Amino acid sequence: MSQKWLEWAKRIQALSQSGLAFSKDIYDIERYEELRAISVEILAEHTGLEFQKVSDLFATDKGYQTPKVDVRGVVFKDNQILMVRESLDNKWALPGGFCDIGLSAAENIVKEIKEESGYEVRPVKLLALMDKDKHPHPPEAYHYYKIFIRCEITGGAPASGVETNHVQFFSPTNLPTLSTNRNTESQIKTMFEFLINPDKETIFD
Repeated sequence: MSQKWLEWAKRIQALSQSGLAFSKDIYDIERYEELRAISVEILAEHTGLEFQKVSDLFATDKGYQTPKVDVRGVVFKDNQILMVRESLDNKWALPGGFCDIGLSAAENIVKEIKEESGYEVRPVKLLALMDKDKHPHPPEAYHYYKIFIRCEITGGAPASGVETNHVQFFSPTNLPTLSTNRNTESQIKTMFEFLINPDKETIFD
């Protein structure tokens, strides 16, 4: 699905933010601020959101802009994959979320799996690093990288968390309704390829 207007808006925003971070010339700063305002106008026009809401969401970061990082845990049991149902939309996802400052990707996924599913795990392999824009997720204002880490259960018991309301394992032929903002069917099925072939190399993009 083509979302050229979103690609342009994100690119304009990123360039303007970088310019604001490094420029010392007051006239250049004014031009970069105007470019950032244009990117907000584009998003507001195409999403129907208020300009100020878009600005608060989309144009408040400082410094050189880089992709945000989301980490997902891949846990298998009896040839099924662990998933949690998100309270926000009542759809299913691999446990995980945004990486917190001060924690490594592995430390983040251990924390997220415990909080969202009740299981204690040990990270064992980086399976994939995917650019969200190259997969069939709904369009978003930010640019994300998604990290998929295979983990093994070491303890705990199934228990929902603050952001989840159910925990369950699923086979590849019986997947639930997915929260496609968080993971797609093709991504879940790719994770099962690692179960079938443990020597499969880490994939990216």
